[in-house]
Amino acid sequence: ALGANKLETILFILLPAAAPGIFSSIMLGFGRILGETITVLMITGNAPVIAKTPLVPVRTLTATIASEMGEVIQGSEHYYALFAIGLILFIISFIINILADYFIKGGGK
Repeated sequence: ALGANKLETILFILLPAAAPGIFSSIMLGFGRILGETITVLMITGNAPVIAKTPLVPVRTLTATIASEMGEVIQGSEHYYALFAIGLILFIISFIINILADYFIKGGGK
């Protein structure tokens, strides 16, 4: 009605209006990725080594906690290191959720 074609409508009306939802869904998707422990554990090969290329097996932080918590001696340095990994994961997840909330409320405009 205002003379805009379909492409202009998408680029200048729809995408700016949908941007907060798109960014927040991406951020929440990353949060879900961090939480999918067992699936990631099986797919990545569960090798506790530092990867030099993207094609070698790795072990994620969540998989490390899941694999080692059952066999660690309570009160040892290893035990507290696993809890430190959990704290790091919590902080990352919290930041991702804060950013997603920021974009949901339209802060990315």
